[in-house]
Amino acid sequence: MYSRKKGKSGSKNPIKKAKSSWIDFSSKEIEQLIIKLAKAGNTPSKIGLMLRDSYGVPSVQNVANKKILKILRENKLNPEVPEDLNSLIKRESIIMKHLEINKKDMVSKRGFQLTSSKIRRLMKYYKKEGILENDWTYEKGKVY
Repeated sequence: MYSRKKGKSGSKNPIKKAKSSWIDFSSKEIEQLIIKLAKAGNTPSKIGLMLRDSYGVPSVQNVANKKILKILRENKLNPEVPEDLNSLIKRESIIMKHLEINKKDMVSKRGFQLTSSKIRRLMKYYKKEGILENDWTYEKGKVY
């Protein structure tokens, strides 16, 4: 948002919406893999990467007709704090530790302010959507 970057480079989802012919897993087997990987303590994005790299599943949604987070919610394994919000909170705590040591680092101070505002906006959105409870707050420096 604030970094003056241009372009949309990055990884793209497969164009084809049907199940690929090389996938040997059924939708039930993929759901069991997702549950097993989630119980091992992996985040939803890490589960998707593991399925892509180790098991050759390019898109869980095309094979299982559900997203990873929906499968986790059905089995009550979803994280209490959404992953993007959690990573922003981690980033904020890292910047806060840096600012305690380097008090005159104004660039980091600006990054801290931007990260804090992103956290507030995301919290407001998740509370409005009902993903977080209305009384949920986070403590600065605490990682979830």
